[in-house]
Amino acid sequence: MRLVIIVGSVRQGRFGPVAAEWLASRARLCDDFDIDVVDLDTVWLPDVMLADPAASRPQAVQDLAPWLAAADAFVVVTPEYKQSFPASLKNAIDWYDEEWRAKPVAFLSYGGASSGLCAAAQLRQVFAEAHAVTIRETVSFHAHHDQEHLDRHGRPDPAGCHFNTGNEAARAMLDRLGWWARALRRAREAEPYERATNLYLGA
Repeated sequence: MRLVIIVGSVRQGRFGPVAAEWLASRARLCDDFDIDVVDLDTVWLPDVMLADPAASRPQAVQDLAPWLAAADAFVVVTPEYKQSFPASLKNAIDWYDEEWRAKPVAFLSYGGASSGLCAAAQLRQVFAEAHAVTIRETVSFHAHHDQEHLDRHGRPDPAGCHFNTGNEAARAMLDRLGWWARALRRAREAEPYERATNLYLGA
């Protein structure tokens, strides 16, 4: 199964790439997943949505679409800014539809007194509207600030992070994510999700 880990923050000095690479290293210990890491800072998705939903999508959106479509599961790495998630992440979610549907989504959150859990809670509502299935198990890091995890050259420094406290949480989350990924892939193969949606809507 293919797992896509999405780095949701695009701020300078962000902790997200460090957290994503750490989680990818944990996921590679499992037999379930092939791993892709998608950094929203490098995919250059447009900020302005198209007025005509039938219009051809911008090239950057088209370029990322196959990576998301091929995924069996997602982990979204999100900070918490003012008790919510970054605009770059909402923009990325809104550009796609079928790519999210009937697939499981887990969260690695960080920042603030809530360890980013306020951001994760809001993302659960957003992904429910996108017809994705969010996983209860979450990895969260308390009060991590982006600049604390840079080395003297300004690069992300995994050695400066206290990830050992998240190993058990990561294992539990990845185990649950694997279960849902297998179950939902079997369900999609047995009956395309779009067909079920059309039947429900009376199409």
